[in-house]
Amino acid sequence: MGATAGAVWGRTEQQDFRSRVRGTLLGVAVGDALGAPVDGLGLDGIREAHGAEGLADLASAYGRRGAVTHLTQLSLFSVDGLIRAQVRRDTGAWHPPTDLHRAYRRWIATQRDWGPDLRRKDDGWLAHEEWLYVRRDAPRALLLGLGDETMGTPEAPKNPDERGPEAAARSAPFGLLVGWEPQLVAQLAVECAAQTHGHPTGYLAAGAYAVIVHGLARGESLDAAVQKGLALLAARPGHQAVTDALQQALGAVRQGMPAPGRVSALIGGGTAEGLVAAAVYCALVGEDVRHGLRLAVNHDGPSAATGALAGGLLGALHGETALPPAWLAELEGRPTVLELADDFAMEMTQGPALHGPAGSSPGWLTRYPRG
Repeated sequence: MGATAGAVWGRTEQQDFRSRVRGTLLGVAVGDALGAPVDGLGLDGIREAHGAEGLADLASAYGRRGAVTHLTQLSLFSVDGLIRAQVRRDTGAWHPPTDLHRAYRRWIATQRDWGPDLRRKDDGWLAHEEWLYVRRDAPRALLLGLGDETMGTPEAPKNPDERGPEAAARSAPFGLLVGWEPQLVAQLAVECAAQTHGHPTGYLAAGAYAVIVHGLARGESLDAAVQKGLALLAARPGHQAVTDALQQALGAVRQGMPAPGRVSALIGGGTAEGLVAAAVYCALVGEDVRHGLRLAVNHDGPSAATGALAGGLLGALHGETALPPAWLAELEGRPTVLELADDFAMEMTQGPALHGPAGSSPGWLTRYPRG
C-alpha cells in the first residue's frame, strides 16, 4: 500500500488544508458532543426532554456540556496512527493498517488503565493525555475487536457479523490523506474497519465515508464526492447495501423540506450504511453547519454517531471557521484536537523535513516514536 508522490505545497494550499483538517476533526468531535446527551433516545424522548424543536444546543452528558464519546477518542487515535505510519516509513516498514492497529490498542489501554503510564515513552504524547482515560460507552464490538494482539483483516475480520457505525465514525482521518489516490484511501479504511467490524456492510461503509471526506478535503462538492464513493464501491463484493443507502440519501434531498422522519428512514436499523447515508443527507440539506448537525442528532437513531459522521463531512467541506464558535468553546478536549490536527497537517505537508534523510527533529520523534 502506498501513496502518490507528494506535491510542493504553497502557503495558501497549506492554510486551506490545515483549515479542512481542523474542521474535520473538530466537526467529528462537536457532532459527537451534540448527539451524546440524546444518544439512545427516540425523537419523542428528545422532544420531551428538549422541547418541540428537539435538541438545539449542547447539553450535559457524562457530567458536563460538550462531552465526547468513544467515537471522538478513536478518531484521534486514527490520526495518531496515520502520523506514526508516516514516521515509520523511514525505517522501510510501511504497513499503515498495522500502525493503526497499534494506535487502537493504545486507545484500548485508556479504557482499561486508570491513567497514562508515563514510563512508556513509545506510546507518544496522545496516549499521555489524561482526559482520554474515561470510559464513554464503547460497544462490545470495539472492546472485543481490539482486546488482543490479533489484527483483523478483510480476509479474516474480527466480529464478522458486526455492521455497526463505529468503524465508519473513526474513519474521517483517512479521508485527509489528500496525496493518496481515492482507491487507496478506501482500501486503508476498509482494512482498518475490519479490525472491529467484519461484516462487509460495516467495513465498506467506512471505506465509502473515507472517500467522501477525501473528495471534500480536496475541494470537491459533496455530491461529486459521493458519486466518487459510489463508483469505487461498485467494484467491491457486498457493496449493494451501502450503494443503495447512499443513493437513497441523494434521492431524499429532492423529496421536500428536511425533516427528522427522513433522517430516521435513512438510518433504518442503525447499521453503518444507514448512518453514513443519513450523515450525507444532513450535510447536503443543512442550511449551515449548525442546522446540518441539529438534523443529524434529532431522530430515532443513534445520535452521537450520526452527529460525528455529519460533523466530519461538514468540517471537511467548509473548514474550521464554519463551525459554531460557541459549541467549540465548550468542546471537551478541544486543545488536544487542535494540536493533533496541526501535527497531522504539518506531517502531511512537511514530513521529510521532520524525519527524512536530510535530518530529523528529535522532538517530533518523541511525540511520534518509530517504535
